[in-house]
Amino acid sequence: MANYTAADIKALRERTGAGMLDVKKALDEADGDTQKALEIIRVKGLKGVTKREGRSTAEGIIVARAENNVGYMVEVNSETDFVAKSAPFVEFGNKVLDAAVAADAADLESLLATEVDGKTVSELVTETGALLGEKVVVRRVARVAGDHVAVYLHKTSKDLPAQVGVLLAVSGADAEAAAHDVAVHIAAMSPTFLSEEDVPAETVENEKRVAEETARNEGKPDKIIPNIVQGRLKGYYKDVVLVDQDFAKDSKKSVGQVLSEAGATATAFARFRVGA
Repeated sequence: MANYTAADIKALRERTGAGMLDVKKALDEADGDTQKALEIIRVKGLKGVTKREGRSTAEGIIVARAENNVGYMVEVNSETDFVAKSAPFVEFGNKVLDAAVAADAADLESLLATEVDGKTVSELVTETGALLGEKVVVRRVARVAGDHVAVYLHKTSKDLPAQVGVLLAVSGADAEAAAHDVAVHIAAMSPTFLSEEDVPAETVENEKRVAEETARNEGKPDKIIPNIVQGRLKGYYKDVVLVDQDFAKDSKKSVGQVLSEAGATATAFARFRVGA
Protein backbone atom coordinates (compact mmCIF):
# COMPACT_ATOMS: atom_id res chain seq x y z
CA MET A 1 0.00 0.00 0.00
CA ALA A 2 1.28 3.47 -0.91
CA ASN A 3 2.71 5.48 1.98
CA TYR A 4 0.69 8.67 2.33
CA THR A 5 -1.59 10.27 4.90
CA ALA A 6 -4.88 12.13 4.96
CA ALA A 7 -2.84 15.30 5.32
CA ASP A 8 -1.04 14.47 2.06
CA ILE A 9 -4.40 14.05 0.30
CA LYS A 10 -5.65 17.36 1.70
CA ALA A 11 -2.47 19.20 0.69
CA LEU A 12 -2.56 17.85 -2.87
CA ARG A 13 -6.24 18.66 -3.24
CA GLU A 14 -5.60 22.24 -2.13
CA ARG A 15 -2.66 22.48 -4.51
CA THR A 16 -4.48 21.12 -7.55
CA GLY A 17 -8.19 21.54 -6.92
CA ALA A 18 -8.65 17.92 -8.04
CA GLY A 19 -11.27 15.61 -6.54
CA MET A 20 -10.43 13.36 -3.61
CA LEU A 21 -10.72 10.14 -5.62
CA ASP A 22 -8.44 11.47 -8.36
CA VAL A 23 -5.87 12.54 -5.77
CA LYS A 24 -5.92 9.17 -4.03
CA LYS A 25 -5.52 7.32 -7.32
CA ALA A 26 -2.61 9.53 -8.28
CA LEU A 27 -0.91 9.00 -4.91
CA ASP A 28 -1.45 5.25 -5.18
CA GLU A 29 0.07 5.23 -8.66
CA ALA A 30 2.99 7.36 -7.46
CA ASP A 31 3.59 5.22 -4.35
CA GLY A 32 2.95 8.23 -2.17
CA ASP A 33 5.35 10.56 -3.97
CA THR A 34 3.58 13.94 -4.02
CA GLN A 35 5.56 15.36 -6.94
CA LYS A 36 4.94 12.28 -9.07
CA ALA A 37 1.26 12.37 -8.12
CA LEU A 38 1.10 16.01 -9.19
CA GLU A 39 2.54 15.11 -12.60
CA ILE A 40 0.09 12.22 -12.97
CA ILE A 41 -2.84 14.53 -12.28
CA ARG A 42 -1.51 17.01 -14.83
CA VAL A 43 -0.93 14.40 -17.56
CA LYS A 44 -4.34 12.80 -17.07
CA GLY A 45 -5.87 16.26 -17.15
CA LEU A 46 -4.28 17.06 -20.52
CA LYS A 47 -5.64 13.82 -21.94
CA GLY A 48 -9.13 14.87 -20.89
CA VAL A 49 -9.09 18.30 -22.51
CA THR A 50 -11.22 17.24 -25.49
CA LYS A 51 -13.79 15.59 -23.23
CA ARG A 52 -14.15 18.82 -21.26
CA GLU A 53 -14.69 21.10 -24.26
CA GLY A 54 -18.47 20.95 -24.19
CA ARG A 55 -18.86 21.37 -20.45
CA SER A 56 -20.49 24.40 -18.85
CA THR A 57 -18.34 26.90 -16.96
CA ALA A 58 -20.77 28.84 -14.79
CA GLU A 59 -18.48 29.36 -11.78
CA GLY A 60 -15.32 31.40 -11.51
CA ILE A 61 -13.65 34.56 -10.32
CA ILE A 62 -13.47 38.27 -11.13
CA VAL A 63 -10.07 39.92 -10.66
CA ALA A 64 -9.30 43.59 -11.19
CA ARG A 65 -6.92 46.40 -10.36
CA ALA A 66 -5.96 49.90 -11.49
CA GLU A 67 -2.52 51.29 -12.26
CA ASN A 68 -1.59 54.74 -13.55
CA ASN A 69 -5.23 55.76 -14.03
CA VAL A 70 -6.05 52.64 -16.05
CA GLY A 71 -8.20 49.81 -14.69
CA TYR A 72 -8.18 46.21 -15.88
CA MET A 73 -10.70 43.47 -15.08
CA VAL A 74 -10.82 39.82 -16.08
CA GLU A 75 -13.38 37.04 -15.67
CA VAL A 76 -12.01 33.49 -15.47
CA ASN A 77 -14.47 30.59 -15.34
CA SER A 78 -14.45 27.03 -14.03
CA GLU A 79 -17.04 24.26 -13.86
CA THR A 80 -17.46 24.08 -10.08
CA ASP A 81 -17.24 26.45 -7.13
CA PHE A 82 -14.85 23.97 -5.47
CA VAL A 83 -12.25 24.73 -8.15
CA ALA A 84 -13.19 28.43 -8.29
CA LYS A 85 -12.14 28.92 -4.67
CA SER A 86 -9.04 26.72 -4.87
CA ALA A 87 -5.64 28.38 -4.46
CA PRO A 88 -4.32 27.27 -7.89
CA PHE A 89 -7.34 28.72 -9.67
CA VAL A 90 -7.19 32.03 -7.80
CA GLU A 91 -3.45 32.19 -8.52
CA PHE A 92 -4.14 31.55 -12.19
CA GLY A 93 -6.75 34.32 -12.26
CA ASN A 94 -4.25 36.78 -10.84
CA LYS A 95 -1.63 35.64 -13.36
CA VAL A 96 -4.07 36.37 -16.20
CA LEU A 97 -4.77 39.79 -14.70
CA ASP A 98 -1.01 40.46 -14.53
CA ALA A 99 -0.81 39.57 -18.23
CA ALA A 100 -3.67 41.94 -19.06
CA VAL A 101 -1.95 44.79 -17.24
CA ALA A 102 1.47 44.06 -18.77
CA ALA A 103 0.03 43.88 -22.30
CA ASP A 104 -2.43 46.77 -21.79
CA ALA A 105 -5.04 44.33 -23.12
CA ALA A 106 -8.43 45.77 -24.04
CA ASP A 107 -9.87 42.72 -25.80
CA LEU A 108 -9.92 38.97 -25.23
CA GLU A 109 -8.03 38.05 -28.39
CA SER A 110 -4.99 40.12 -27.49
CA LEU A 111 -5.06 38.89 -23.89
CA LEU A 112 -5.11 35.22 -24.90
CA ALA A 113 -2.17 35.84 -27.26
CA THR A 114 -0.09 37.53 -24.55
CA GLU A 115 2.99 35.58 -23.48
CA VAL A 116 3.72 34.78 -19.84
CA ASP A 117 7.00 33.01 -19.07
CA GLY A 118 7.32 31.79 -22.66
CA LYS A 119 3.73 30.57 -23.01
CA THR A 120 0.61 32.33 -24.23
CA VAL A 121 -2.30 32.86 -21.88
CA SER A 122 -4.27 30.51 -24.14
CA GLU A 123 -1.72 27.75 -23.53
CA LEU A 124 -1.79 28.43 -19.80
CA VAL A 125 -5.58 28.03 -19.86
CA THR A 126 -5.18 24.52 -21.28
CA GLU A 127 -2.48 23.61 -18.76
CA THR A 128 -4.48 24.95 -15.83
CA GLY A 129 -7.56 23.00 -16.93
CA ALA A 130 -5.40 19.88 -17.11
CA LEU A 131 -4.06 20.42 -13.61
CA LEU A 132 -7.46 21.14 -12.10
CA GLY A 133 -9.33 18.47 -14.06
CA GLU A 134 -12.00 20.94 -15.20
CA LYS A 135 -12.69 23.13 -18.19
CA VAL A 136 -11.17 26.56 -17.56
CA VAL A 137 -12.07 29.62 -19.64
CA VAL A 138 -10.85 33.21 -19.72
CA ARG A 139 -14.19 34.69 -20.68
CA ARG A 140 -13.63 38.44 -21.00
CA VAL A 141 -11.45 41.41 -20.17
CA ALA A 142 -12.24 45.10 -19.67
CA ARG A 143 -9.98 48.16 -19.77
CA VAL A 144 -11.16 51.52 -18.43
CA ALA A 145 -9.06 54.70 -18.33
CA GLY A 146 -9.69 58.10 -16.76
CA ASP A 147 -8.44 60.78 -14.37
CA HIS A 148 -9.22 58.37 -11.53
CA VAL A 149 -10.30 54.73 -11.75
CA ALA A 150 -12.14 53.10 -8.86
CA VAL A 151 -12.04 49.32 -8.49
CA TYR A 152 -14.64 47.40 -6.50
CA LEU A 153 -14.80 43.63 -6.05
CA HIS A 154 -17.76 42.00 -4.31
CA LYS A 155 -18.13 38.54 -2.80
CA THR A 156 -21.64 37.10 -3.13
CA SER A 157 -20.59 34.32 -0.75
CA LYS A 158 -17.97 34.50 2.00
CA ASP A 159 -16.66 31.08 0.91
CA LEU A 160 -15.96 32.14 -2.67
CA PRO A 161 -13.65 34.68 -4.32
CA ALA A 162 -15.14 37.85 -5.82
CA GLN A 163 -18.06 37.14 -8.14
CA VAL A 164 -18.82 40.75 -9.11
CA GLY A 165 -16.34 43.39 -10.25
CA VAL A 166 -16.61 47.04 -11.24
CA LEU A 167 -14.26 49.54 -12.86
CA LEU A 168 -15.38 53.18 -12.83
CA ALA A 169 -13.49 56.08 -14.41
CA VAL A 170 -14.25 59.60 -13.20
CA SER A 171 -12.86 63.08 -13.67
CA GLY A 172 -12.56 65.63 -10.88
CA ALA A 173 -9.88 66.56 -8.37
CA ASP A 174 -11.65 65.20 -5.26
CA ALA A 175 -13.61 62.39 -6.85
CA GLU A 176 -12.12 59.32 -5.15
CA ALA A 177 -14.64 58.89 -2.32
CA ALA A 178 -17.63 59.45 -4.58
CA ALA A 179 -16.13 57.13 -7.20
CA HIS A 180 -15.88 54.31 -4.67
CA ASP A 181 -19.49 54.77 -3.54
CA VAL A 182 -20.73 54.83 -7.14
CA ALA A 183 -18.68 51.73 -7.97
CA VAL A 184 -20.43 49.93 -5.11
CA HIS A 185 -23.74 51.21 -6.50
CA ILE A 186 -22.91 49.81 -9.94
CA ALA A 187 -22.16 46.40 -8.43
CA ALA A 188 -25.57 46.35 -6.76
CA MET A 189 -27.75 48.02 -9.40
CA SER A 190 -26.09 46.77 -12.63
CA PRO A 191 -26.70 49.70 -15.00
CA THR A 192 -26.24 49.02 -18.72
CA PHE A 193 -25.31 52.47 -20.02
CA LEU A 194 -23.35 55.42 -18.65
CA SER A 195 -25.65 58.16 -20.02
CA GLU A 196 -28.83 58.53 -22.06
CA GLU A 197 -26.70 59.39 -25.09
CA ASP A 198 -25.13 55.94 -24.90
CA VAL A 199 -28.44 54.13 -25.35
CA PRO A 200 -28.69 52.98 -29.00
CA ALA A 201 -31.23 54.91 -31.06
CA GLU A 202 -33.03 51.73 -32.10
CA THR A 203 -33.45 50.78 -28.43
CA VAL A 204 -34.95 54.17 -27.65
CA GLU A 205 -37.35 53.94 -30.61
CA ASN A 206 -38.40 50.44 -29.56
CA GLU A 207 -39.11 51.63 -26.00
CA LYS A 208 -41.19 54.50 -27.37
CA ARG A 209 -43.13 52.15 -29.64
CA VAL A 210 -43.89 49.73 -26.82
CA ALA A 211 -44.92 52.58 -24.52
CA GLU A 212 -47.24 54.05 -27.17
CA GLU A 213 -48.85 50.69 -28.00
CA THR A 214 -49.34 49.97 -24.30
CA ALA A 215 -50.97 53.35 -23.73
CA ARG A 216 -53.33 52.87 -26.68
CA ASN A 217 -54.23 49.37 -25.50
CA GLU A 218 -55.03 50.87 -22.11
CA GLY A 219 -57.46 53.27 -23.83
CA LYS A 220 -55.53 56.45 -23.02
CA PRO A 221 -56.64 59.61 -24.92
CA ASP A 222 -54.49 60.45 -27.95
CA LYS A 223 -53.63 63.92 -26.65
CA ILE A 224 -51.86 62.61 -23.54
CA ILE A 225 -50.08 59.66 -25.16
CA PRO A 226 -46.89 61.66 -26.03
CA ASN A 227 -46.55 62.62 -22.36
CA ILE A 228 -47.10 59.03 -21.29
CA VAL A 229 -44.46 57.85 -23.75
CA GLN A 230 -41.93 60.37 -22.43
CA GLY A 231 -42.73 59.42 -18.85
CA ARG A 232 -42.22 55.73 -19.52
CA LEU A 233 -39.02 56.44 -21.44
CA LYS A 234 -37.76 58.39 -18.44
CA GLY A 235 -38.58 55.36 -16.29
CA TYR A 236 -36.62 53.14 -18.66
CA TYR A 237 -33.61 55.45 -18.40
CA LYS A 238 -33.79 55.29 -14.59
CA ASP A 239 -33.55 51.52 -14.81
CA VAL A 240 -30.60 51.20 -17.20
CA VAL A 241 -28.63 54.49 -17.25
CA LEU A 242 -26.07 54.93 -14.48
CA VAL A 243 -26.33 58.68 -13.96
CA ASP A 244 -30.15 58.54 -14.00
CA GLN A 245 -30.48 55.75 -11.44
CA ASP A 246 -31.53 56.48 -7.86
CA PHE A 247 -28.36 56.34 -5.79
CA ALA A 248 -28.29 53.15 -3.72
CA LYS A 249 -27.15 54.93 -0.52
CA ASP A 250 -29.63 57.81 -0.87
CA SER A 251 -32.60 57.22 -3.17
CA LYS A 252 -33.57 60.89 -2.97
CA LYS A 253 -30.64 61.66 -5.26
CA SER A 254 -29.62 60.36 -8.65
CA VAL A 255 -26.11 59.02 -9.22
CA GLY A 256 -25.51 62.02 -11.47
CA GLN A 257 -26.41 64.39 -8.63
CA VAL A 258 -24.11 62.59 -6.19
CA LEU A 259 -21.22 62.85 -8.61
CA SER A 260 -21.95 66.49 -9.41
CA GLU A 261 -22.02 67.43 -5.72
CA ALA A 262 -18.60 65.81 -5.35
CA GLY A 263 -17.26 67.76 -8.32
CA ALA A 264 -16.94 64.55 -10.31
CA THR A 265 -18.09 63.27 -13.68
CA ALA A 266 -18.33 59.58 -14.63
CA THR A 267 -16.60 58.95 -17.95
CA ALA A 268 -16.67 55.15 -18.32
CA PHE A 269 -17.45 51.97 -16.42
CA ALA A 270 -17.44 48.19 -16.73
CA ARG A 271 -19.26 45.62 -14.62
CA PHE A 272 -18.73 41.86 -14.65
CA ARG A 273 -20.64 39.17 -12.77
CA VAL A 274 -19.45 35.59 -13.00
CA GLY A 275 -21.53 33.69 -15.53
CA ALA A 276 -23.83 36.64 -16.34
